[in-house]
Amino acid sequence: MASSMQTSSLGLRQIDLLQGLDTARLDAIGRQCAWRPYEAGQRLVGREDGDRDLHFIIAGTVRVTTYSSAGRETSFRELAAGTSFGELAAIDGRPRSADVVALTPGLLASMPPAAFRELLRQEWIVNERVLVRLADLARGLVDRVLELSTLSVQQRVCMELLRIARSSEGAAGRELRIEPVPKHVELANRVSTYREQVTRELSALAKAGVLVRDGGALVVRDLLRLQRMAEGAREPLAKSGA
Repeated sequence: MASSMQTSSLGLRQIDLLQGLDTARLDAIGRQCAWRPYEAGQRLVGREDGDRDLHFIIAGTVRVTTYSSAGRETSFRELAAGTSFGELAAIDGRPRSADVVALTPGLLASMPPAAFRELLRQEWIVNERVLVRLADLARGLVDRVLELSTLSVQQRVCMELLRIARSSEGAAGRELRIEPVPKHVELANRVSTYREQVTRELSALAKAGVLVRDGGALVVRDLLRLQRMAEGAREPLAKSGA
């Protein structure tokens, strides 16, 4: 039992919402959670599900996504160990707004909604972090709606490449290495288009020298030009003969 408690504390200590809470508090939270492993490809929660728990990601990576009635997928974000999901349903008691699918094997600690709301009442720092996260989520959704309604497919692909590039370590100067190479279907799901359109846009960017494939990596050769294209600059994608 002591070993289980220690594991719970250590696992929860890395969760961003819980940073700074003492070991006794983390042990208490750990006792309130249901701990469960998951496998790659497993659906952890489904849109409209009755589950209302807050889920801490102790290990692994998940994707927040949703599907249209015709089965078309739109991906919103990927979450890694140290983060959480399910705040909305845990707070308002309404059905889930998206699906969450495991990308890798991992471990969840799931906290009942009543316990989560009590934690928010007792720990202002956790409350504040949740408020900031929800504000970020709202801003991100506004940006996404604007992108989907006002930007071309080329702009959206460039914008998504920039997001990936900026989240990569070692970003510097005009070049950036993205590794592994994003799958075309995953980029399509992120920018709400079809795989064939993403393939066409990436090929055009490669021919123009903006991108180059280097083994298992994609190298952005000209970050500034990619930024201009994401903003709508009309630049020829074919290389000049000079």
